[in-house]
Amino acid sequence: MQSNAPLSKSTVNAAILAGCVIAFLGFGFSATFGVFLSPMSADLGWGREVFSLSVALQALAWGFTQPFAGMAADRHGTARVLAFGAICAALGYLLRGSIINPGVFVLSGVVVGIGTDACSFPVVIAALGKVVSAKQRSFVMGLGTAAASMGMFVAAPASSAMIDWLGWQPTILLISLSFLAILPFLVFVARVSTPTAHAEGAHAFGVAIKNAFSDRNYLCLFFGFFVCGFHVAFIGTHLPAYVTDLGLSAIVGGISLALIGLFNIAGSLAAGWSGQNHSKKNSLAGIYSARAIVIALFILTPVSPTSVYVFSAIMGLLWLSTVPLTMGLVAQTQGLTYLSTLAGMVFFSHQVGSFIGAWLGGKIYDAYSDYTPMWWAAVVLGLLAALIHLPIRENQVTKAS
Repeated sequence: MQSNAPLSKSTVNAAILAGCVIAFLGFGFSATFGVFLSPMSADLGWGREVFSLSVALQALAWGFTQPFAGMAADRHGTARVLAFGAICAALGYLLRGSIINPGVFVLSGVVVGIGTDACSFPVVIAALGKVVSAKQRSFVMGLGTAAASMGMFVAAPASSAMIDWLGWQPTILLISLSFLAILPFLVFVARVSTPTAHAEGAHAFGVAIKNAFSDRNYLCLFFGFFVCGFHVAFIGTHLPAYVTDLGLSAIVGGISLALIGLFNIAGSLAAGWSGQNHSKKNSLAGIYSARAIVIALFILTPVSPTSVYVFSAIMGLLWLSTVPLTMGLVAQTQGLTYLSTLAGMVFFSHQVGSFIGAWLGGKIYDAYSDYTPMWWAAVVLGLLAALIHLPIRENQVTKAS
């Protein structure tokens, strides 16, 4: 259980600020790595499936590792997990930028995925969600998600500019170094990231997981978040290449990802506010429905820089706005003791969706030179996700915090 010793407001605020910086550094470059697809594939003569498979394995490794990272955070505190992740992510990007071999590049996705998982914003916001009141929880989680979005906004054009200026290889090596900047901020997180399940053994974790997967509310969140992963990985990985295929300049693709990150700041904060004041499940259903409509309109409209920017801005509002609402519902229905663990399990589903979205996009393009089937799959999945969230009973708390 959590320590009874009260935390001062200044300590909590410092941890929230540090957590936002960590989310900013840990998410931005990994979420916008799609800007490297076209220049690397063209320069090295690789098919798009090579790049896509590395990104897909990164997402899958992130997903597989997330529950274990959550368990470690619940059992030993969050700061140690974040430190491991930052160092591992730096190593993964070092491999990507220093050893030019398709096999190594593909497998580097596993190392990057493990690292970016352990220093990811879901780990950070779960820790912050434990040290604020239930009323503040959705907003603080939204704030952490918005900070990650700001990282995406900055990283996309920065990566594009550095690729033009330095080339893709030195840019990847600089990204490797950026993850080490996370380490000094862990001092502030360590002050609040006390273990909440320090007395429980593996059996207790197993019981908590079993109880969660016996709960319809949790299952709806688990399967619904798969769709979020599919959407963000496919669009984040392939949108820059998609717009260049249609004759637009590469900078349009970079700006599109930056706009997603920029507008996601507003979307994440709005979702956090909505989670405090309105039904979380209805908000989630509305977000997924809106995604389906926006994607359908985008692929049915002639593509121009304006249409790409409008699509990116609207998708940005809907991008990670699902995160504070989903994590808030996990806390609301399952309690706080195993929040990092159970949030990690839900995020595993998200990353399985990410694997399929990133890899299948490259596979289909290499086979047909066309992304259209993937766009329509995203539409259908968005509508299904909207329906999946409607049966959730928000007033049901299955585990005491």
